[in-house]
Amino acid sequence: MSAGERLPGTPQPMHRWSGAGGVSIAGDAWGDPRDPLVILQHGGGQTRHAWKGTGRALGAAGYHAVAFDARGHGDSDWAEDGAYSQDVMVQDLRCVVHALGDRPCILVGASMGGGTSLVAAGEGAVDARALVLVDIAPRIEPEGVEHIHAFMFRNPDGFASLEEVADAIASYQPHRPRAANLLGLAKNVRRRENGRLYWHWDPRFLLGHRNLTRRQQRLEECARALTIPTMLVRGAQSDVLSDEGVEQFKALAPHSEFLSISSAGHMVAGDRNDVFGDAVVKFLGRTLPSGARAAGGLQATQDRPGREYPDLNDIP
Repeated sequence: MSAGERLPGTPQPMHRWSGAGGVSIAGDAWGDPRDPLVILQHGGGQTRHAWKGTGRALGAAGYHAVAFDARGHGDSDWAEDGAYSQDVMVQDLRCVVHALGDRPCILVGASMGGGTSLVAAGEGAVDARALVLVDIAPRIEPEGVEHIHAFMFRNPDGFASLEEVADAIASYQPHRPRAANLLGLAKNVRRRENGRLYWHWDPRFLLGHRNLTRRQQRLEECARALTIPTMLVRGAQSDVLSDEGVEQFKALAPHSEFLSISSAGHMVAGDRNDVFGDAVVKFLGRTLPSGARAAGGLQATQDRPGREYPDLNDIP
């Protein structure tokens, strides 16, 4: 099950893996597969393409960077049963890590992908050795989340052209220049039988019940459990992660580092890709275990059994 036909000329995924329940997960990779593994997970409504610049920078810096489309997004399958809970997203992450050899990994996640990364690291679902959270923390601002959801629910009847797609994005991100190259937007939409263009995501992933109180409690518990090197990155113009949310996270994970990126909103990597990529490379260069690159990967430690993840459907 998918959004429709991909537009001509849009990039094909470099890899495909089987996620939870057999959902096909599409991904790209950069760098030498023998180097330390970095998993990049995008936010809701985004795709693996959000990490292209960062992935290239990590590959050039001696890491094996892997970005994949979350289920119901981009070139990954839509879930036939409409399952898009955070627990099933964690299961998909575990499937990808397993397909890559069950190696220790570094997790980098934005928004929705950051929540998945925090749960996976805090609850030991994967052998995470470092964590970068991008504009996400246990406490987020409801107004900012509603702003995102309002945009994603907009235009239910699709678009007649890429010009209309560009107008919609410009209205949501007025701080960014309007896209000059419309062909670059083609990967964000699919053409259905009626000839109109629709966003690449499954709208059902926005419809599940979300217990935001339980969400915050769970992520707080995960943040307290962190012992690995951790960096929280915030877009200075973000309406999702506030100063109060940052301070709470720093209290929960006092060993963590914090970086605020000016001239960036919630879509930090897209707004300031150069600054963000450089910051991640420098952070990982400081925190990667000594000799790991020469050994061809992160050094293994004791096995940590992953917990089972019931379908709580509590986080967007």
